[in-house]
Amino acid sequence: MTNDVRRYLTARGTRGATIAPNGRLAFRADTTGTMQVWTLDEPRGWPTQRTFYDERISFVSWSPAGDAVAFGKDAGADEHDQLFRLEPDDGTIEQLTDRPDAIHSWGAWSPAGDRIAFTANRRDTANFDVYVMDVADSGDRSSPDNRESARSSDEPRLVYEGNGRTSVADWSPDGERLLVGKAHASSDDDLHVVDLTTGESRHVTPHEGHVRYSHPTFGPDGDAIYCASDANADTKELVRIDPETLEAETIRSGNPAASDDGDWSIDQFALDAETGRLAYTRNVDGYSELYVGQFHSSTDVDVAAVEFPDGVVSDLTIGPTGNRAAMTVSSTSLNYSIYVVDLNDVDDGDAPEAERWTVPSPGGVSLERYHEPELIRYETFDGREIPAFFTLPDDYEEGEMPVIVDIHGGPHHQRRPSWRNRPIRQYFLDNGYAIFEPNVRGSSGYGREYAALDDVERRMDSVRDVAEGVEWLRDRPEIDGESIVCYGRSYGGLMVLACLTEYPDLWAAAVDFVGIANWITFLENTGDYRRSHREAEYGSLEEDREFLESISPIHRVDRIECPLFIQHGENDPRVPVDEARQIAAAVAEQGTPVETCLFEDEGHHTTKLENRVEQFERIADFLDEHV
Repeated sequence: MTNDVRRYLTARGTRGATIAPNGRLAFRADTTGTMQVWTLDEPRGWPTQRTFYDERISFVSWSPAGDAVAFGKDAGADEHDQLFRLEPDDGTIEQLTDRPDAIHSWGAWSPAGDRIAFTANRRDTANFDVYVMDVADSGDRSSPDNRESARSSDEPRLVYEGNGRTSVADWSPDGERLLVGKAHASSDDDLHVVDLTTGESRHVTPHEGHVRYSHPTFGPDGDAIYCASDANADTKELVRIDPETLEAETIRSGNPAASDDGDWSIDQFALDAETGRLAYTRNVDGYSELYVGQFHSSTDVDVAAVEFPDGVVSDLTIGPTGNRAAMTVSSTSLNYSIYVVDLNDVDDGDAPEAERWTVPSPGGVSLERYHEPELIRYETFDGREIPAFFTLPDDYEEGEMPVIVDIHGGPHHQRRPSWRNRPIRQYFLDNGYAIFEPNVRGSSGYGREYAALDDVERRMDSVRDVAEGVEWLRDRPEIDGESIVCYGRSYGGLMVLACLTEYPDLWAAAVDFVGIANWITFLENTGDYRRSHREAEYGSLEEDREFLESISPIHRVDRIECPLFIQHGENDPRVPVDEARQIAAAVAEQGTPVETCLFEDEGHHTTKLENRVEQFERIADFLDEHV
C-alpha cells in the first residue's frame, strides 16, 4: 500500500463534553496522541489543555458547583481506572482513589457538588459496590509546584454492596438517594434506589425476560424514574417508572409523531430534573435523529427536532442549569466534534439548531476525501434481510477489487456511519479496497428480537450471515471474489476466527484484533466482574461447556487456510492475551502463515498513537504480501 498510514491516524477527535453552570465545556481530546482533559469557553474558541499524561483519560465530569472537574485514568490501558479531581482555575489535580488493583467506574456528582458516587470492585474483584466520597475539602495545595497530590483523608464510604456489574446512574435532587443500575446481560438490566441514610435498597424494575433500562435518571419530581427502555416494545422507548406501582409507562416511542410505529429505538437520553428539559436521539438504521423538549407534567412532554449534520450522536448531556445540551457528533466525513443546543430556543418557539463548538484537526487527509457508505440489505439463509454498509474506492477495475469484510464487536454493538475507525478505513479505500460492514443478527439497533437471534446455541447463525454477505459480494461485478479479507475486533475477532474455521474457502487473508479463540479459556480467564454477564449471553461453563468447546475456533484450527494477522494488548482485562498466543501457536504449527503484534503497554484497545501507527503499518504490509 502506497499511502502513509500516519497521515490518516493523525486525525483528532473531541468527545464526552460536560457543561459547567456558567456554560463552559470540559471534554476529552486526543490532540497530543492520547485522550486528555481540555476546556473551552466559547464556540470554536481556542481550547485549554488541562491534563498532560501519557495514559488516556476515560471520562470527564464538571461539578454542578462549577468549581471542579472529575476525571478517570488507567495505566497501560488496563481499564483499572482511578478517579481524580481537577481545579480548572489553577490546574491543581488531586488523586481521589489509589487502588491500582481495583476498577473505579464513575457515577455522578451530588447536586451540591460536595460529594461523588461511583462503583468499584475493591472488596471483591467479581462484584462492584457503590461508594460515596466527600470531595468538598480539596486538601493542601500550598506548594504551587506540586500540581498533583494523593488524597490523605475522606476515604470512600461503602453504601451498597453490589452483586456483579453495578453502576451509579443518578443522584436524587435532594441528595439523599442514588439510582443504581445492575447489568445482568447485554440486553437485561435492573434498577435500584439506594437510601444513603438507611442503606436500604428498593428494586424498582421487576420484570420477566430480558429488558433494558438505558440512561436512567430521576425525574422532575425526584421520585419517578425516566429512561429509554424496551419494557413495553421490541425497541427502546422513553418510559416513566411510577414510584408506587413500579409500572413503566411509555411517554414517547421512537418518534414524536403519535402515528409512529416505534420500529426504531431511542438510544441516547438526558434529562434535567429541576427544569424538566430533556433531549433524546432516535437510531434510524444507524443514523441519529435528535429531539429536545420540555416536560409540562410527569407524562406530558413537547419536543422539537434539532438540525445537525447527518451522522451519529453520542455522549448526550444537559448542563446543571438546564439551558444547554451538549453532545458528540460524527459521521463518515466528520471527525468527533462537540455540538451544543440552546434549550431556551424551544421555550421561545424557535427551531432549535446544534452549534459546533470544537473543530478538531482532520490530520493529513482532507475530510472531503472521505467516502460515504451505501446502506444495503442482503438476504441471508433463513430469508431475513441483513443491513450492511458498503463503500467502494474511487478508482477500480471491474472484477479486480479486493474487499475487507469488517465485522463489529459486542456482539450487541452496531456498525453505524460514525467516525469510529473511519481514518483507517479511508486508508484502505485509498489503496483500492472496498469495505463491507454487516450488522449480522445479534447486533443492536434493530430491536430486542434481532439482538437475541445469536444467543447461546444460535451463535453460529451470525457467522453464516457473514458468509451469506460474502456471496452477495461475489455477485457484484466490481469485486474480485478471490481477494476477500476477514477483519474484526474483540467479539469481531472471534467472528473472524469462526469465519475462517467454518467457511475457510471464502478468505484470502484475515486480521484478528483481540479476538476469542477458545470459549472455555476466555470465560475462565476474563475479568471476574465480566464472567456472569458474558455467560448470560454466550452460555455458561457449567451448563454449556460441551457446546462452547464445539464452536471454539481453537478446536478447528486445522481448517484455517489463509494467512492470519493477530493483534493484542498484554494488559487486556476482557479478552486475555493468551487467546492470541494459543491461536497463533496452533496456526503456525500447521504451517499456515501467521503474524502477531502484541503491545506490552496496551489492553483491549490500542490507545497510543505510535502503537496504532505500528500496527496498521504492519497490517498494510501483511495485506500487500498476501492479498
